[in-house]
Order: sequence, then structure tokens, then C-alpha cells
Amino acid sequence: MRQPTRVTQGPILNHGAHDAGSEPFYSAEAQALLKQFNTSERGLTSSEAQERLAAYGYNEPAKKKKRTILRQILSKFINPLVIVLVIVGTFSYLFGEKISAFLVLLMILISVFLSFIQEYRSGKEAEKLSEMVRTTATVLRNGKRKEINIREIVPGDIVDLYAGDIIPADLRIISCKDLFLNQASLTGESFPVEKFSAPLRTHPSSLSDLSNIAFMGSSVVSGTALGLVVKTGISTQFGELSKRMASISTQTSFEKGIHQFVLLMIAVMLILIGLIFAINAVLKGNLLEAFMFSLAVAVGLTPEMLPMIVAVNLSKGAIAMSKKKVIVKRLNSIQNLGAMDVICTDKTGTLTLDRVVLEKHCDVVRNENEDVLRFAYINSFYQTGLKNLLDKTILKSHKLVVKEFKKVDEVPFDFSRRIMSVVVEQEGRHRLISKGAPEEIFKRCATYELDGEIYEMERLILLDLKEEFDKLNADGFRVLAVSYRDIPEKKASYSKEDETGMTLKGYLAFLDPPKPTVKKTIQRLRKLGIRFIVLTGDNELVTKKICGDVGLDVEGLMLGDQIEKLSQGELQQIVKTTTVFARLSPLQKEEIIRALRRNNHVVGYLGDGINDAPSLKASDVGISVSNAVDIAKESADIILLEKSLLVLEDGVLEGRKTFGNTIKYIKMGASSNFGNMISMTGASLFLPFLPMTPIQILLNNFLYDASQVAIPTDEVDNDYLEKPKPWDIRAIRKFMLVFGPISSVFDFMTFGLLLVAFRASQVMFHTFWFLESICTQTLVIHVIRTARIPFLESKPSRFLVLASLLIISISIAIPFSPLGPHFGFVRLSAKYFLALLGIVISYLWTTQMVKTWYVKRNGY
Repeated sequence: MRQPTRVTQGPILNHGAHDAGSEPFYSAEAQALLKQFNTSERGLTSSEAQERLAAYGYNEPAKKKKRTILRQILSKFINPLVIVLVIVGTFSYLFGEKISAFLVLLMILISVFLSFIQEYRSGKEAEKLSEMVRTTATVLRNGKRKEINIREIVPGDIVDLYAGDIIPADLRIISCKDLFLNQASLTGESFPVEKFSAPLRTHPSSLSDLSNIAFMGSSVVSGTALGLVVKTGISTQFGELSKRMASISTQTSFEKGIHQFVLLMIAVMLILIGLIFAINAVLKGNLLEAFMFSLAVAVGLTPEMLPMIVAVNLSKGAIAMSKKKVIVKRLNSIQNLGAMDVICTDKTGTLTLDRVVLEKHCDVVRNENEDVLRFAYINSFYQTGLKNLLDKTILKSHKLVVKEFKKVDEVPFDFSRRIMSVVVEQEGRHRLISKGAPEEIFKRCATYELDGEIYEMERLILLDLKEEFDKLNADGFRVLAVSYRDIPEKKASYSKEDETGMTLKGYLAFLDPPKPTVKKTIQRLRKLGIRFIVLTGDNELVTKKICGDVGLDVEGLMLGDQIEKLSQGELQQIVKTTTVFARLSPLQKEEIIRALRRNNHVVGYLGDGINDAPSLKASDVGISVSNAVDIAKESADIILLEKSLLVLEDGVLEGRKTFGNTIKYIKMGASSNFGNMISMTGASLFLPFLPMTPIQILLNNFLYDASQVAIPTDEVDNDYLEKPKPWDIRAIRKFMLVFGPISSVFDFMTFGLLLVAFRASQVMFHTFWFLESICTQTLVIHVIRTARIPFLESKPSRFLVLASLLIISISIAIPFSPLGPHFGFVRLSAKYFLALLGIVISYLWTTQMVKTWYVKRNGY
């Protein structure tokens, strides 16, 4: 029995041999390869295949392990803000403060489970998008064709390929006939590529040069072949990418920003909480009371509802986007979509339709000519061989009547002369019509036709004719030439020797055209401050043509082999000014994305192929489409269900609204909490008693947080949506340092009023400051939420107004209810409420004035 041969792991381009000292797969003769793999053209036996399956494992890409629901829930607790609350709640319970512990627990559960539920729902929606894929392939086993599951294919298998088949592993073609593959999803090439069985005699510089290798995930457009499996599973080119995807973990711009903000708040909180505890312990002498007060202050100063506010904000954005046929797989990506200031895009299938169309049929000086189309149509119509993609495109583009022509003979296409000819009879005479590679047609032409006249093809004229053809090539077209010859003496059969002395008729120009909505999408995203960069594996001529068609200025163009020579720093400089990168490998695309991110850009990537997966994963927000390959959809954060790219604009605007509402909570929470810290520190120094009891602080915090749940429903000003809004921790810190002390000034004024003017008792003091604190904190959101004048120039959502009024009403009602004594409150007389009204109005007016100054100086 033939034993399995251990194949070297790694991609074919770098590791071309199955063991040390052997020839690379692409340069070895077919028989030598069969011998290396201990197989034959009859394939493996069933027992040999089983042994190799045990040795190599299943033919599957690498995947990340799916987390259980319990692990997903527990991961929500691993958050600095939640951990602070857990510690505070635990101490509150241990010291007998059960109501305080209950309130803290309630905050934790609301925050954690709302966040989990929204992400879980989104994940389920994404799973529904998984499309049915072909799972079987035809192999030779025991000398017979057999349909088997793709995952059971092993090195040494012989795979039988026909048009429409998916390539199930990396194969070396050992025999083929008219084989064309679509490998756009892996290499980015817009046209099907021809594959051969002959060994390569030169070292390939890219995947596109491997003309006898069929890659896993590509598909057969036309022709037939037998392929020897040389790589399976994670050893294939596809598998290498999937393995990289499973190991990549990218922290996005939004996640970094949230992390920075949380660390800022915790650092400030720990410093001031320690100070507050020390002051109260020393001046008031009761360590336990000082400790419990410090814990309550810690809860009050922790923006513990941030995860919940973010989750609700993102969920609202995801729901709005789903109505526009956009599925959000990862909620955080909505924020990143709004902050995005650079979008990189693949070309083939993303900017283009991923189908070939006949763009031009022209004479030798590139003027439109219907006769050129008619001749090409007759040629494609009457050939009996396998019609390739270009033949099918010609026949689909126009329906011409050709009954007046009678087919006499044909000279089939072959890959040495790259021409296909038919002979037809019309009005008793024979005419040979050829189409094929222009350089081959030129060799066989003695004359050319222009405006109905026939001219000799002299050497200088030939150079001019080639120049016209080169212009079509430079415009990114795939070009075929059309020629003809009238046969004076009829024959029964014709051969390639008759393809001489022909007349050059003109050219056919083919293109994978741009999607109709691309130009408008680029214009709209530009208005939103987003820069477009094209990253493609296709050649530079086709790429420049498409970029010109969609209105994308080519500011510098770099090729993959040039990028290979650049250092990391040089690449970071290049991406600042270059808008088009061509002939890229998947890993070069990824490196360009990372260079842009190192330049502090928030980067989106739009792609649908296997070769786009690393870039989708490495970007801040990966965007794909519903008909993309599975690995692209798996790597993406956002999936577009519509072919139109115009939904991208809606997504960006929705992302900016979501980001804007999240920032409202963060700005308000940061400034209010910082102000409260200053107030608590000052009160601890100058008051003979605690300014508020621990339970009152927790109640205040709970009610305040409840009012903020309405923020995700709020409107966002149009001028805020016009430009990308990246995360800026310095701006948040500056906002906190400016607006936090304003609330402290009014707190100290309140302390003075209560102690000096009203000579309030301790419980009166507690009650009044509780109401003043909750009213100012709840209402100041209406000032901070906009750069404009609130209510007059910018109206909040109804729900936000109702939430604010409801929380203030509940807060005022508590001291008058049976719950009042339980929280240490007393009823206040009318003069206290008049003073409260005056303080709140003065505070809001002052904040508005300072905000107007701040916006003019720093922006909003």
C-alpha cells in the first residue's frame, strides 16, 4: 500500500515543494509530481485517502472558536466600570447597607444585560446571512469518479473539474482543455485567467503568475481539467488567510477611545476618593462612616451606565441601518463608521459589476463601427467550440440577424496562435473572419480597412495602428482584433494556413464596468469629509480607467512590488498622498490599512473577496456585501444587502448620530462627575457633617442615570454630521476641566445659601442639595447636547424631554412621599423651591454662556 507523503506546510509561492530537495509544484513535470505524491491519474484508493485524512486532517480553513452565551455574558463583567461597581456593592453588602447594595446591583444588571442582549441579537442576524455553499467535489477514487465532501479531500487526490465547479483545494493542473478560472476573489483580477498544465520555467513573482496552479476558492468559468491536490486546509492560500484572520484581533478607534476615557475617569476618581476618605476620616473621626461615604461617592462618580448607553445607542443605530438593508454584525463598528475619515476599497466586484461587457466596437482609428460588431458576432455565433466569456458577452450585447450567412468551416482557437476563425458563404463567395489577440492578428494582415477603403499595411502605418490599439490598452480595456479575408477560390475545408493576407477590420474593447451608484457615492462621501483610496490586486491600467470613470482622482499610483521595498516609515509617508495602489497581495493591502491607522486615521475597508479578508479585519470598520465569499463576510463588521453603495452614506450619517449621542453622555458625565468630586472634596473640608448620606448619593446617581437612558433617542444637529468625528480624549478632558468647575461653583453657592441665609438643619441641607444636584445634572444635558441655543435653534427628542421632566418630578416627590424618611429627607417649604428655581436657571444660563465661548474657541 502506498504511504501518504508529508507535504511542506505553507503557501505555494513560498514553499513550492512537498519535501526538502524536491522541485516546486509549479515547475515540476506532471509525472514527477504524481510520483512525489505517491498517486496516479487513477487517483487514490479509499484506504489511502483515509490514511491521508488521518495524517493531514480535514480540508477546512481556520476558524475562531465560538463563545458560549455564558462566556459572552461574563465578558461584559470584565469592564473597569462594572468592576468598580461590583467592589462597591460587595462592601456595601458586607457593612449592612443592603439597600445601597441592591441599587448598585440593579445598575450592574441593567448595564450588563442590555449590552449583551443588543450584541446577541445583532450576532444572530449576521448568522442568518450565511449562504448555502457548494460542499462537494468530484475526485478519482479507485479509478472511478466519485462525489465527496470537500472537507474530505487530501493531498494526492485527483480532482475532476468542469465549468461552474469551485476549486476545493490548491491544485496543480496536470491536464486541461480551454481552462479559464475566475480567481478575482483571491487576486483581484477582473477577467477570468487561462490556466495550463505545462511546468513553469521562470520563478513567479505573484500569485497571478502561477498559470498552472488553481487556488482554493476560485471557480471554473469554462473548460475542463484534472488537478492534483497539493495543499489542503490551512496550508492552502485561502487557508493561510483564514489562519491569519483567526489570529488577528484589532482594537478599533472607538474601543481605544472608550478605554482611554474609562482610565481617565477611574484615575481621577481614585485620587479624589482617597482624598475625600482621608479628609472625612481625619476631620470627622468616624472611619466606617468615612469609608461608606467614599464608596457611595465612588458609585456616584463612576459613569457606570456608559456600557448600557453605548449599547442602546448602537442598537438604535443598528435597527435604523437594518431598515436600509444594512446588517451590523459588530455593534461598535457603527461608531467607527461615523468617525471614519478614510475608506479603502477593492476594485473588482466592489467598485465594478464583476461582469464583462462589450464597451466598444471600433475601426482601426477607434471610431465606432457597426460592421466590426457584425463580423465579431458572426465569428462567435458560428463557432462550435467552447464559447469563452468574451464570446458570450458579444452574443449577449446585441442580437443580430445572420441568416444570410451560411457556415462553411471553422479553424478552432488554440493557445499557440490565439485566434479563432470561421468561414461563411454570402452571395456565392467565401469569407474568412478571424478574431483574437491583436498582436497575432497584426502578423496575419496585409491590409487594413478605414471608411470603406482598403489600404496597404506598410511598416510606418503598422506602428500607427499599434499605437491606436495601445491607447485602448492604456484605457484599461481587454482588446480583441477583428480581421477578414475574401477567398477567391472556394474550398471544402480550411486551416490556419489560410489566415494570411487578411484585412484588419477593427477592435473590440471589453471592460468590467463600474457600478452605476459608485460615482454618486464617492461624491457624497467626499462631502462628508471622507477620503477614498483604491487597493486592488488588478493591473494599474484597468484600475486607472475605472477610477477615471467614477470620478476618483489618481493622486500618485503605487504597485505591489514597489511597496515591498518600502520601510514602515516610508509607507506611512506614501499613504498620505497616494490614492491608488495596484497589483497588491492581500498582506500588502493589510499593511497599507495599518499604515493609515498609524497616521491616526479611522479607516474603513470595502471588499468582497478572499484577498480582502485581512484588510476587512485590520480596519476600524470592515464593510462587505451579502454575495461576498464566506471569509469576507466573516471578517466584516457591516454587510450591505443592496448592490447600491449609496447606503454607505446613510450608514456614515447614522454612525455619526450614534457617536454624537454617545459623546453627549460622556461629556456630561465627565464634567458633572468632575464637578461633583470637587464639591465633595470641598464639602468634606468645610462642613461639620456629610453633605449627603451614602444612600442619598446612590439614589441620586440611580435617578440621574435613568434620565440618561433617553439620550440615544435624541436628535443630532446637521452641522455636527458634516465632518468625521474621531475620538479625542484631549477634547473630552478639556471639556471636563472647563464645565466641571461651573457646577462646583454653584454647589458652593448652594452650601453658602443653606448655611448662612437659611440656617438649614442637616436633613434640610441633605434634602435641598439632593434636589439641586439632580435638577442641575438632569437639565444640563439640554445645554450640552448641542452647540446651538437649546430649544430655540436645536430641539431635543420628545423622549429626552419627558425623561428629564419625569425624573425631576419623581425626585421632588420623594421627600413628600412615605419613602422620604427612609432616605433621610424632609419636606421643604416654598422658599426653598424658589431658591432652587433661581439656582437652576442661573446655572443653566451660565453654562450656555460658557458653552458659546468654548465652541467659538475649540469647536463642538
